[in-house]
This record gives sequence, C-alpha cells and structure tokens, in this order.
Amino acid sequence: MDILMLRDFFMWCTIINGGLLIASFLICGFAGDWVYKMHTRWFKIPRKSFDTILYCFIGAMKILVLTLNLVPYVALVIIT
Repeated sequence: MDILMLRDFFMWCTIINGGLLIASFLICGFAGDWVYKMHTRWFKIPRKSFDTILYCFIGAMKILVLTLNLVPYVALVIIT
C-alpha cells in the first residue's frame, strides 16, 4: 500500500464519517422527539438524561472523526 492510496483511504473515511456525524446531528436536532420516543420503547430514561447522552455521543463522535480520520488525512496531504 503506497502513501497515495493511504491518503485516499483517509479522505473517504473522513467524508463518510463526517456525513454520518452531520446526519446524526440533523436527526437528533430536528427529530429529537421521534428519536426519544423510539428509544423509550426499550429503555425507560428521563428526557433530560436522554438529551445529555445524545449530546455526549455527538461530541465523542466528533472527537473521534477529527482525531482518527481528519488529522491523519491532513498529515498525509502535508507530506505528499
């Protein structure tokens, strides 16, 4: 595997995971009540706790996408 293939790999990982992050944010932002109702069928959780969990999930996902996808891609772009 050469460096250009690795760079393309991280580029597509960043695009796909960034798209999933944006989709998750939009779904939770605009259809939060629907998501809450869907999850309370299986788990009995108060709305305030659910909102905190979603906020932490999106924050953790953002950190992971940035550190595991975007940073390696930028580093490979810089060295090529």
